[in-house]
Amino acid sequence: MKRLFKYFLQGLLLLGPLAVTLYTVFLLFNYVDRLVGNPLKEHYQIDIPGIGIVVLFISLTLLGLIGETIIARPFIFFTRRLLKRAPLLNVIYTSLNDLFTAFVGKEKKFNVPVRVCMNQENNLWKLGFVTEKNLEEFGLQEMVAVYFPHSYNFSGELYLVPASSVESVDLSPSEVMKFVVSGGVTKVN
Repeated sequence: MKRLFKYFLQGLLLLGPLAVTLYTVFLLFNYVDRLVGNPLKEHYQIDIPGIGIVVLFISLTLLGLIGETIIARPFIFFTRRLLKRAPLLNVIYTSLNDLFTAFVGKEKKFNVPVRVCMNQENNLWKLGFVTEKNLEEFGLQEMVAVYFPHSYNFSGELYLVPASSVESVDLSPSEVMKFVVSGGVTKVN
């Protein structure tokens, strides 16, 4: 019975974040769809299914455009300064901000694909991405931080490894990520 409960919790941990994310996206799209679609239906008798998704996409694109201008910079600076003063919000915001910018921001972190020899005796290698080249603040000279994504999952592990065990891979980061996440099933071009 104990083992069965353990498996249940493990399943919940695997499915929970995905379910919450999908449900949140569904609620957001549904809310925007009603916000835009209902007035169109009531006043103009126009029913366009999914108009909220289009409006949300255009709104986020315009927000991104405005965010790149000098007009938005004081607002962004003020908001970040305010969030840094709130202890719990600061941790959540900076973690999520760092995660998003690692994938799509100006400072992409997963752009140095490498292979790391994890066991020289058995010639065991792992594919990953260097995320930090200088670990002196941790007292680790000649070590680098390498992120290893899990296969068939969007999670991973971070290892601090000797720089001498790391070799560059002459492939694009997206090809390496697809290969690793697919468990080696995806063909590398």
